[in-house]
Amino acid sequence: MNAAKRLEIFRRLHEDNPEPKTELNYSSPFELLIAVILSAQATDVGVNKATARLFPLARTPQAMYALGYEGLCEHIKTIGLYPTKARNVLETCRLLVERHGGEVPQTREELEALPGVGRKTANVVLNTAFRQPAMAVDTHIFRVSNRTGIAPGKNVLEVEKKLLKFVPKDYLLDAHHWLILHGRYVCQARKPRCGSCRIEDLCEFKGKTSDD
Repeated sequence: MNAAKRLEIFRRLHEDNPEPKTELNYSSPFELLIAVILSAQATDVGVNKATARLFPLARTPQAMYALGYEGLCEHIKTIGLYPTKARNVLETCRLLVERHGGEVPQTREELEALPGVGRKTANVVLNTAFRQPAMAVDTHIFRVSNRTGIAPGKNVLEVEKKLLKFVPKDYLLDAHHWLILHGRYVCQARKPRCGSCRIEDLCEFKGKTSDD
């Protein structure tokens, strides 16, 4: 795919959704970090239901750590893998207080040193909370990047690096959200909705569907 096509793809995505946002509910970098840790192998809807009860009780690392393991589990038990996630969240809260004065760090290295925080989670926080040009490649972004030809790659890291290189600079900060939303609602895994896709004429996918 050439640069002109990529530019037009992101111009249209921007035109349709000028200020794309994550579908996880949060009101601070700390809440976003916790929500993303909880969202692994879970839906945003499911996480939002749990954090709607959790966050009003614990808006800081200190307050969340004070809930303890049983207390935290009680609030997140509807989320998959909650026992492991509870342990990771509590240890992360402890380290945020001990190492970072209760604040969420703004570097990848410091974020990835927290339990339950891998490269993808760190990228979400860096991009969404701190507006750094990071690209969190999930299954949706990996699929859309390969299927359309925007940034084909054999693995997540390869796609991430290509997106950072190929996405036009003016659109880089929001590209993560546009691609996730496009993959979630239009370029779906089992059957892409090519008939209602705004970038169908620019997409290089050979197996396009004809209906909505």
